[in-house]
Amino acid sequence: MITAIEGYIFYEIAALLVLAAGVGFVGLMLRQPLIVSFIAVGILAGPSVLNIAHSDEQIDLLAELGIALLLFLVGLKLDFNLVRTLGPVALVTGLGQVIFTTVFGFLIALALGLDARTAIYVAIALTFSSTIIIVKLLSDKREIDALHGRIALGFLIVQDIVVVVAMIALSAIGVGGAAAEGDNAVTEVLRVLGYGAAMLVFVVIFIRFVADPLVERLSRAPELLVSFAIGWAALLAAVGHYLGFGKELGGLLAGVSLASTPFREAIAARLASLRDFLLLFFFIALGASLDLSVLGASIGPAIVLSLFVLIGNPLIVLVIMGAMGYRKRTGFLAGLTVAQISEFSLIFMAMGVSIGHVAENALGLVTLVGLVTIAASTYMITYSHQLYSWFEPVLGFAERRRPRAEDDGNSDAARAYEIILFGLGRYGLGIASELRDGGKRVLGVDFSPEAVRHARSQGYDVVFGDATDPEFLAHLPLARAEWLVMAVPEHDTGLTHDDPRYALLRVVRDLGFDGKIAVAAQLDATADKLKGKHADLVLMPYRDASFAAARMIAGDAKAPEHVVADPDGQKELPA
Repeated sequence: MITAIEGYIFYEIAALLVLAAGVGFVGLMLRQPLIVSFIAVGILAGPSVLNIAHSDEQIDLLAELGIALLLFLVGLKLDFNLVRTLGPVALVTGLGQVIFTTVFGFLIALALGLDARTAIYVAIALTFSSTIIIVKLLSDKREIDALHGRIALGFLIVQDIVVVVAMIALSAIGVGGAAAEGDNAVTEVLRVLGYGAAMLVFVVIFIRFVADPLVERLSRAPELLVSFAIGWAALLAAVGHYLGFGKELGGLLAGVSLASTPFREAIAARLASLRDFLLLFFFIALGASLDLSVLGASIGPAIVLSLFVLIGNPLIVLVIMGAMGYRKRTGFLAGLTVAQISEFSLIFMAMGVSIGHVAENALGLVTLVGLVTIAASTYMITYSHQLYSWFEPVLGFAERRRPRAEDDGNSDAARAYEIILFGLGRYGLGIASELRDGGKRVLGVDFSPEAVRHARSQGYDVVFGDATDPEFLAHLPLARAEWLVMAVPEHDTGLTHDDPRYALLRVVRDLGFDGKIAVAAQLDATADKLKGKHADLVLMPYRDASFAAARMIAGDAKAPEHVVADPDGQKELPA
């Protein structure tokens, strides 16, 4: 009997995965994000259509793990430095949009006939924008490092912080509400806040004394690093749930605890696909719970709220940025990035349903708004420049006569790396040293913790990550780089025709890198394959060194300082 049940569950999961692949392919053809496709899979698999999603416990378990992992990755990428670097624009725009959307969203929800509690839930849910979708779209358009892209990322981080605060408040209120019958609501809330404070202290201690050495040791085995990250996220999520403030907050704190390590980008890149896979089951559970016959009554309110998000959110960002001295074009392009709601909006509403504050139909309403706004805003961001050309004549109200902040913002955004160098061994660091002495800004990348630590001790800007991982490469500042240098020794990777570095060369072009590429090689056959077709410059360390040595011996060139003998023999020369 058990075998039959397990077999049935396996068949069901297999059917859901095949359905997800098929619907995802259709969504890809329509240029839609996976979130839209995943919700559609849930609706199709639910009782209103195909009725194949029956294993609620198993699906819910995978969904909860997916949410914990999503919050873990959000915590891992909470870049407070970006908010500080961009100055007040990220904070003011982010908070301004949240306040505007909450207040007017609440009033619109009340006008649509929702009760006050449901209206405030819906209003807060409308304030969150999807970081995942926006980063993906801006990366595809090669605008992640543009001024409006950087500002958008800044106020999205502000939104993420608001998400954290909202979920903390919701968890505390939920616990207090559960204990209300015993007149212990205040006590329960204080207990949860106390546990939360204690866990925060634990995380601070972990960051200060444990995170770096532990993760550095684990990074020597990349597979173990990934396993640790998943286990750490699940552990703190479980602890958070046990202590009463929710697995969502526990997962987020797990991410924050590793965000200060130099390995966060590598961890995030390797977990992104697993996050998407597990979130599939959250959206399947969400879509399967929607009753299409009941949703019909929500179409009208969903359209009204969707128009509010699609028009109101970009408009308030445009106005705020214009008042702060940014050009209307920058404000318009940045504003379009908040013209949708987020997966967190659905998670927030689902938490409200589980607590008993709102009904299922409120979750269905926000889900419909999510489908409409995510689908529409995807096209709005994709064709943002065409939209700006259409609306530019009527946007003069959103620009000062002298938009001074734009120049400051551009100069800040322009401080990018001119050279991105993969491989921080002796050869790579030698190249980096000469380039830095020549006034070039160099970003080093290596997958060896020892190499990363040594290069950082020499004062270089370094990122730990796998150069063959497309997800990791997407987070590098490629758009403004002039050169990409691959100084990884050939014997480490074998530079055959099917070597991953050939794929890397194609990936960086797809990600928008239009600068020049230099690749190190040792064999003539490898150099012949790379010339012209794959690389602008082929570096052959032994050949180049012998050529330089011959020129120095012949007196045609000056030897570099590190090989010139000290005539007085008084100082120790570097090795």
